[in-house]
Amino acid sequence: MKNSKVGIVILALVAVAVLIGGYIGWRIRHQSAAPQAPASPEGQVAPAAYANKDILRATYDPIHFRPAIETARDEQCLACHREVLDDKVRETSPAGVNASASKAWYQRLSTYAGDQDTFHRRHLKTAMAKELMNLSCNTCHQGNDPRDEAQGTSATGTPQSDNGFTLRKTVNTETTCLKCHGPMNIRVMGLPSPWPESKEMFGNSCLTCHAAIRTNRHQVNYLKAEAIEVAGQKNADVCYGCHGGRSWYRIGYPYPRHRWEGMAPEVPDWAKDRPVVSEARFALPTSANQPRQ
Repeated sequence: MKNSKVGIVILALVAVAVLIGGYIGWRIRHQSAAPQAPASPEGQVAPAAYANKDILRATYDPIHFRPAIETARDEQCLACHREVLDDKVRETSPAGVNASASKAWYQRLSTYAGDQDTFHRRHLKTAMAKELMNLSCNTCHQGNDPRDEAQGTSATGTPQSDNGFTLRKTVNTETTCLKCHGPMNIRVMGLPSPWPESKEMFGNSCLTCHAAIRTNRHQVNYLKAEAIEVAGQKNADVCYGCHGGRSWYRIGYPYPRHRWEGMAPEVPDWAKDRPVVSEARFALPTSANQPRQ
């Protein structure tokens, strides 16, 4: 009697295993038979193709890895991640706080216009973003191996000591966010006090000094250099907004010291470890990356 019960249990387990195996096989055959995505004129997969992929295949799509992510177009990213531009902020928080009455200190600059908006829209879709910036999805998102959710999580993955590691859905703050969200280094700049307190001494204009100092600036492909110069002449908050006015971190970004006309040959101690060129992926064509006169 006991043996017969054991046999029934074994047969039941085998039947369940067969059913599960059959279902998995059907899923694999079904997915493999799905139509392949058409190619774009550049030979890359058309954006619409990504929206039809299941989550696992989409996660491991080459577009999430280097080198494909380095040349990915925004429309390819937004085929699956459209929500970053479609999402809206709450008009009222769960605690009952109205969005229009809860702006942070860095949102009170004169350049901060319009209603509260989402993080991605502030960087891509607002009037100021379109006027002064040329950001793309892969300006910040550089991809990684999704098998490594963090450094040191696998024997062959990125070591814990690698400071350049970037999570696939986040960014490396040290090399990306700090460019525009670090504090103003008033000690290096020789200011007597933070800019909001000392700006009247300089006529509330950054160009009081920077008409002649570090004039080779903003020459990177994610910014519109000429538009920034025009806007900065009209309103110092345009400059201060990205150079201390929206500081999310306490450490500053080590901006490259691009040579400018009249630059002193001596390198100050604080700048001896600074790079002299921007990252290669942000470089403008040689003809456009010349020092401003």
